Parts: sequence; structure tokens; C-alpha cells
Amino acid sequence: MASYRIGIDVGGTHTDAVLLDEAYNVISEVKATTTEDVSSGIYQALKRVVAASGVPVEQIHYAMLGTTHCTNAIVERKRLNKVAAIRIGAPATTAIKPLVGVPDDLRSILGKHLYIVRGGNEFDGREIVPLDEERIREIAEELKGQVDSIAITSVFSPVSTQHETRAGEIVREVLGDEVAVSLSSEIGSVGLLERENATILNAAIVDVATSTANGFIKALEQEGIHADIFFGQNDGTLMSVEYTVKYPILTIACGPTNSLRGAAYLTDHPDALVVDVGGTTTDVGVLVASFPRQSSLAVEIGGVRTNFRMPDIASIGLGGGTIITLNEDGSFQIGPESVGYRLIEKGLVFGGDTLTTTDVAVALGIADLGDPSLVSHLDKEVLKKVYTKMVDMAEETIDKMKTSSDPVPVILVGGGSILFPTELKGASKVIKPENSGVANAIGSAISQVSGQIEKIFKTDELGREETLALAKKMAFDEAIQAGADPDDLVIVDLEEVPLSYLPGNATKIRVKAAGGLLSERKLTGAAPL
Repeated sequence: MASYRIGIDVGGTHTDAVLLDEAYNVISEVKATTTEDVSSGIYQALKRVVAASGVPVEQIHYAMLGTTHCTNAIVERKRLNKVAAIRIGAPATTAIKPLVGVPDDLRSILGKHLYIVRGGNEFDGREIVPLDEERIREIAEELKGQVDSIAITSVFSPVSTQHETRAGEIVREVLGDEVAVSLSSEIGSVGLLERENATILNAAIVDVATSTANGFIKALEQEGIHADIFFGQNDGTLMSVEYTVKYPILTIACGPTNSLRGAAYLTDHPDALVVDVGGTTTDVGVLVASFPRQSSLAVEIGGVRTNFRMPDIASIGLGGGTIITLNEDGSFQIGPESVGYRLIEKGLVFGGDTLTTTDVAVALGIADLGDPSLVSHLDKEVLKKVYTKMVDMAEETIDKMKTSSDPVPVILVGGGSILFPTELKGASKVIKPENSGVANAIGSAISQVSGQIEKIFKTDELGREETLALAKKMAFDEAIQAGADPDDLVIVDLEEVPLSYLPGNATKIRVKAAGGLLSERKLTGAAPL
């Protein structure tokens, strides 16, 4: 029996959906408008892409979703869990309290139950003081009925996870499995405050991820589809529903990475720059061996500084719906505001009243959509200057993302890619692949499942080779837990950074393993969580 898969990606302007066959050929594609509640836009895109394909629903075995639900919850400060944060680090870390530097409005939501207890480790793994198990138990008793999610962070837990793991066990003993527990050693890397922030954010969006997963499962069931469900994560790979609900923060920024993976697949260019032009922003990322380059810097999410892995993406406020302001003195302003998903009602070429970048491209004959006569009255000389500036903005961003002055292949994807010419400064060639408008949904559908670990190891203890073998095994185990086929796993990224300031030949090792979906599982669909 033939096997098909659905890929859906939610952007700020459009929700894109594709249906692919076993050979990853596009059978049908749909661009639906992203809705304010996000979910109904997903349902519409799903319904339309299935109807357009003519494929029997019982032959759809996989469904992948790249979603902005969790990002939106943090940015909008809505639908967040009641969280408690326990830091294991007294007496060493009491000078700086949890959530310092977090915006006041978010701290007022997440900072109601903050604790610092005795315990933690030195940078070389030695205990600062023994873990105060009695106090952890007291806190858990206090929190009964008060919170639905707990974030536990211990000093230098990437070196030794012992105190964090034990604290998690105690909390679960007292509160049961109804309260979600997030451990920082499983989420962030070295750097206590940033890792703690990432863990608290992860704990805050567990319910959003659960309801999103349940909503997607129910939407599929309404269409008669019983498929294995996977969510996009921000390294360009997939994870199972169970893994998503445990680590929802990994869905943040999965949209641009889906576009990068889709671009690599559509062009067969594993190393290139990808320019993803949406309705609101243009995102520029770098493909290295078909996967997005990871950022080495701390990343802010909703005003919160974190240090969990994120793709290296540069975003500018330039998309198909970006508003152009023309002044009487001949000057102009490009964005950063956008009409977003309301382009087809607000744009001049669609009969609206707002001048956008799309109108500029249509008026100059660069793009062909809407009614060009509605922009024929505009001054072409001014529009040419606007268009030149638009291209300059994209070229400057491309230049910032390159690691050398040599020209590199540039792949243009996204619904707004019609805005740009086929020649750009700094590009050895500009490629606009077929189906480029839904590259993000294709990237979501064709992605592999991955697991990544980033830990500090003392290579003196096992020797370098055995330490690397252990790190690889841990990455394999993570990938299998996320839903990968154990027989189809390979190491796609390995980085060693010697930490000369730590004893024992300490080395920070990052390993990522990726593989195909576990296709041997019985395709009976997923039960709501």
C-alpha cells in the first residue's frame, strides 16, 4: 500500500501545507491564511491539502507540524503554566535571584514561586554541599495545588546531573506525574542564569504544547487520518509528540529551519545561504551539510536571555506585506510594519489602501499578481529607488551571514521570494526552486528525527576515544527517544571544545545524531495526551 505524509508549517502570514508521496514528490500544496488563534488556520490548510490531493486518507501515515504556538505564548504572555522554579545552589548562588533581568510583566507571571536550596556542584563535578533533600520535599508539599509545572536548575548540572535528577525524583514522589518537571541539564548548556531561564520558559509552555498536540491529533482524526505525528524542532529535525510535550521550547524558531531543510531538499545544495521571504520578515540562514548552522551566542526569547541551542538566523522586517511609506519630499520608509496575513485585503493591487512591497514589485513588472492597473499611477522613479533599497537590505543581510567574502549559492524560498531578482551581490548564483513557496512545509515533511547532547566531560577518566563514543551513544539514545529508527542513525554534527580553565582535561562535547522515522511502528495513530 502506498504511504503518504503531510507537512504543515505555520508562519506569521501563511500556514502552508503539502502532501508528499513515498519518494517525497509533491502531490498537492496549499497556502492558507494564518489565523489569530493559529489552530483554525492549521485545520483549514489540512482539510484543503487532503481534498486537493485526492489521496485516500487511510494511506496518509505521517503528519508533521512546524508551529509558532509556543513562541507566541511567550511573546504574548498568554496561556502560560503556573510555574515554580527551584535552583539548587545555596550558599554559592544566593546573590543573584532567579529571573533577574527578565521583563517585569513576564516575571510577575513566572516569578511567584522561586526557591534556592542547598546543593550543586563545582565546575569540576565536586559537590559544593550535599543536596538538601528534606527542603526539596518541603517545597513540593507546599506547591501541592499551587502549580502545574516545575523547573529545576542545579549549579554546573551539565557537568554532574546527580542533584537535579534526585530533586526531580523527590518532586515526582510528592506531586505525581500530573505536574510536569523540567530539568535544566536536558535543555540548556553551561551558564547558570541563561540555562535556568530556558528551563523556566520550557516549564511555562508545557500546557500550550500539550493542547497544540491534542488539537492536531483531533484535526487529523476529524479528516479520518490515523497517522504518526511529529513536530518540527529548531535544528531542522523532528520529534515525537511525547518528546515535544517534554521539551516544547525546542519548537521555537522551527519555521526558518524548516525552510532551510526544504531549500536543501528542493535544490540538492547541502551548503548554501537560504533567503526565506515571508509576508512579514525575510529570514537568512546558512546550510551546512543540509542542516541549519547553529548559533553560538545566547539568544533572547520574548526579552529573556537563554542559552539552549538555536539556529543562526538573521531576520529583517522585509516581506511581501511590508508597508512602504512615501513622503512628499521624495523620501520613503520601508517597514518594519507589515499588513501580514491581510495582504490580499490591504495591498493596493488587491483593491486595498496600503502600499506594500508587493505593490512595488507588481508596479515595476517584477511580480505578476493582483491588478497592475491599480498601481499604474505611482511614480516609477521613486518605486525604483524603493526597490533598490529592498534589494540592498537583503544583500546586506546575506553579507553578514557569510563567513568569507567569496560568493556562495543563494536559495530563494517563501511566498515573498517573487520580490527579489535572480542576481544578488555576494551570490555565486541565485536559485528559485519549484515549489519554493511552500519550502517550509516540505522541510517539515521530509525532515529526519534527531537527538543532541551538549555536556562537559572529563577526558582523563575514560580517554578521548571512549568519551567520544559515550557522547555519541547518548546522542543516539536521545534520537531514539525522539522517535528515530535505531537502525538508521548517523552522526551529523560533532564539536569538541577543550576547557583549559577546568581540571581533568575537561572538554565540552556537542553531538547530534539524526535518522529516519521509526516506520516499523504500527500505524494506529496517536492517542490524545
